Amino acid sequence: MRRRRSALAPVGLLATVLLVTAACGDPGSSGATAPQPADTAASDDDAAGGDLQACAPIAGDGLVVLDDDQGLQTVDNIIPAVNAAATEDDDTLLAILDEVSASLDTDLLIGLNRAVDVERQTSSEAAAAFLAEQGLDEQDEVGQGRTVVVGAGNFSESATLAELYAGALRAAGYDASTQTIGNRETYLPALLAGELTVVPEYVGTLTEFLNDQENGVDAEPLASSDLDATVEGLTGLGEQVGLVFGTPSAAQDQNAFAVTTAFAEEYGVSTLSELAETCGELVLGGPPECPERPFCQPGLEEVYGLDIAQFMSLDPGGPLTKAALQQGEVALGLVFSSDAALATE
Repeated sequence: MRRRRSALAPVGLLATVLLVTAACGDPGSSGATAPQPADTAASDDDAAGGDLQACAPIAGDGLVVLDDDQGLQTVDNIIPAVNAAATEDDDTLLAILDEVSASLDTDLLIGLNRAVDVERQTSSEAAAAFLAEQGLDEQDEVGQGRTVVVGAGNFSESATLAELYAGALRAAGYDASTQTIGNRETYLPALLAGELTVVPEYVGTLTEFLNDQENGVDAEPLASSDLDATVEGLTGLGEQVGLVFGTPSAAQDQNAFAVTTAFAEEYGVSTLSELAETCGELVLGGPPECPERPFCQPGLEEVYGLDIAQFMSLDPGGPLTKAALQQGEVALGLVFSSDAALATE
């Protein structure tokens, strides 16, 4: 899936407090020995002495995200970004978009992405089925035929979210259409100019994008793991540029760390804190810049105390990282939290 952003863009408060503690390199460049398979891990005597077992990778098709329970990552909830002028004489537009936000969570977003990326439905087909399931395809016709153009980035998740917005608005009597316009550097100016009415956005990423534009690249970050504080910062930036925002959805597409479901079950872990409490040495996979970014390897080590014995340079949440997890080459890999390959309850 073509991403909307660099997977490890330096946003979040941790960027100001965590130091770069590791250098990038090929697998094994840390000089550490890779963890041994589970049956040759630390002995009971070692464990009794306080040493943690080295948790070897475990192959498996299913992948599951470990909960970031100490807030290492910046929030990236889905949020409708709307040209402010479009709401001046329309007090129903945001309300319709907020209904879409309220209907989504991350598991449901994973399901939508799976329908498009794996099952090969079109974004419009997947969105129509979802709106019908949620009862959003039948609404009071309050739009009175007003024209709305919903923009999308050039990746499938954004296109599907745009179809959700447009479908719900059409059901409410708007003349709504969708238009895919490249990346944020392309579609945001169109939104600000009124060529687009609304775009599905990501709270943390858009906050720092606007923060860089309005306050300079050296400005103090406004995005963090605190959703309310990040939305407050985003709202203020929106007022400066002519944007208003709907209610953020519970659905997030953010940087996350995954293991195989077999690994999670074998070691009994569901959070990154539990992983740190259970496992000693680990093999981590991710993009080449991971050893240098505060909320990748350095953050895992500083915030959670994980022992990264070996780093494998792969890709940012893409097929190489997922394949390395599934084939048992790495124990922990950086993914995106709404990826179609992830397991859901």
